[in-house]
Amino acid sequence: MKNIVKTWFFSFVHLFFPRQCAVCGAILQEGEEGICMKCNMDMPRTNYHLRKDNPVERMFWGKIPLEHATSCFFYHKGSDFRRILHQLKYGGRKDLGEVMGRRIGYLKNIIMDKVEDLEPPLAHMIPELTSNLVPLHPRKQKMRGYNQSECIARGVSAVTGIPVDTASVARMRHTETQTRKSSYERWENVDGIFCLRRADAFARKHVLIIDDVLTTGATTTACADALKEVEGVRISVLTLAVAAS
Repeated sequence: MKNIVKTWFFSFVHLFFPRQCAVCGAILQEGEEGICMKCNMDMPRTNYHLRKDNPVERMFWGKIPLEHATSCFFYHKGSDFRRILHQLKYGGRKDLGEVMGRRIGYLKNIIMDKVEDLEPPLAHMIPELTSNLVPLHPRKQKMRGYNQSECIARGVSAVTGIPVDTASVARMRHTETQTRKSSYERWENVDGIFCLRRADAFARKHVLIIDDVLTTGATTTACADALKEVEGVRISVLTLAVAAS
């Protein structure tokens, strides 16, 4: 009865405040979440999870102890699909992060199957801590009000059951936004900005670092640098999008 009342209530609310597709703005139909079926079908998926040594994995070769890495779709500056990331980061749409996280939760059957013979399996998901993605500086936290990478991780966790760890990696200093920096400046800007609070929590663990968009890999690598000296640690990377070259 409680669920029926809840369904009726939200149906009534949506009559006056209809849910819209984050990409095209169309009114979402019953059963559609975040984006409409058409936009979901048209999403520029990378399918990198099907490719061994894919371009996302190659970004981290020789930099971190990498197991696997993939991104769900391509980010093009002129594409309508950029609205997903824009609304998630700047539009207050934390719900969109969880929706998209659940959508890419199928990667459980890809990433986890690949490592099922390893012990232990994926143990933590750490939202990538960056200046312009997951800011920890009080001013930025107050401005955004939530951690968008954590929202994605929560969505993935809802499907896979992988626990989310948001406390073990800390940011040591506030940095400038990465948005308009060159590749070299991005690496310089994030060098050494993270530290690990509890090294013992990750000994011999497989850590999945989750973020919204991957550009040069500088911040992901900086985050992983805080982990790579931990005994037996293995690292995988999962992002919602990757910037197309």
